[in-house]
Amino acid sequence: MQPSTFELFQNYPNPFNPNSVISWQLPVSGYVSLKVYDILGNEVATLVNDELEAGYYNITLNANQPQLASGVYVYQLRAGSFVQTKKMILLQ
Repeated sequence: MQPSTFELFQNYPNPFNPNSVISWQLPVSGYVSLKVYDILGNEVATLVNDELEAGYYNITLNANQPQLASGVYVYQLRAGSFVQTKKMILLQ
């Protein structure tokens, strides 16, 4: 069954160390970017930067690649005009 709405879900586990899963759904195909930023707004990782079909997706963030310090991060999904941001906490 195809999703009917765009949605970025809360990562799990949260807080995490060193891995966390980020999930999202797309109701239509299109270009998608999923990026991670530190609390100052600096991009620290690009997890997705590609054309994706409609559907359900998840990806695992490994805080050791790139090497991330403990702290608060945000991850942002962009798909067409849809933009959603969530917060996650890395505890090492």
